[in-house]
Amino acid sequence: MTTAPIVPAPVTVRVPAKVNLELLVGPRRDDGYHHLATVFHAVSLYDDVTVSVADEWGVSVSGPLAAGVPLDGKNIAIRAARLLASRYDVDPVQVDIRKGIPVAGGMAGGSADAAATLVGLDHLFDLGLGREELEEVGAELGSDVPFLVAGGTAVGSGRGELLAPVLARGTYHWVFALGEGGLSTPAVYAECDRLRGDEDVPEPVANPALMAALRSGDPHELAPQLANDLQDAAISLRPALGDVLASGMEFGALGGIVSGSGPTVAFLVEDNEAGIDLAVALTASGAVRDVRRASGPVHGAHVLQRRVD
Repeated sequence: MTTAPIVPAPVTVRVPAKVNLELLVGPRRDDGYHHLATVFHAVSLYDDVTVSVADEWGVSVSGPLAAGVPLDGKNIAIRAARLLASRYDVDPVQVDIRKGIPVAGGMAGGSADAAATLVGLDHLFDLGLGREELEEVGAELGSDVPFLVAGGTAVGSGRGELLAPVLARGTYHWVFALGEGGLSTPAVYAECDRLRGDEDVPEPVANPALMAALRSGDPHELAPQLANDLQDAAISLRPALGDVLASGMEFGALGGIVSGSGPTVAFLVEDNEAGIDLAVALTASGAVRDVRRASGPVHGAHVLQRRVD
């Protein structure tokens, strides 16, 4: 009698969002991307991604921030699954995403799902891949994916995919003002290029003062070092972001910055209590409709559970 093959149990992976503490945009490269110097920082807003063996490739999305996520082959998580399958000849899978990271908000929600999918498939099929191998595959999908495999705090160069860990002491507390609707990352980069015009743009280099601030563990030292070359472009496309930044600083934030390509605005605060106060003030004033509080750095994509039926 033939024994039916054992189907591995579904694997759930939790993956964080990111904020760019610094995002310096250099000249455009031959491949159409820009040279970047950025400092990634993983924060405690999470997506949970469950991968399970299926008869055909599929993806579902649920949760309070699920609107706007594609449910076809454009979904980066299913693209990640197919990419890994093309290398290791694994079975089709169903990818189920529960969203807690803003969509198209400059916090790498899609890239997070791709990173989680890669980690999940590695465990689902016992591929035994190391972090470097997963980051290498992730780099083919997007500049943020490799960082979210590992998390923590890291410097990214190239187009953001070349990573080096950063010593960051302490825990930093954040309030994120969520924008209404997303902003297209390519559109923000295009607007950045337009605003610069014929300006001679140097090769970007991470700011040593930011590194020193992270080593200190003091949010008061970190706050004035936050920088984002895409911020002016994001505000140009969505002027209300400037008002949100001004409101957050008025209500007591130590520093504020558009996260990545926006439209989420990240505010650094002194501690958890200050985060609660700022979140209440922002929503009560009507400056924003929705906020999230988080802290960082946190670990990257990690297995939350492996269900055994």
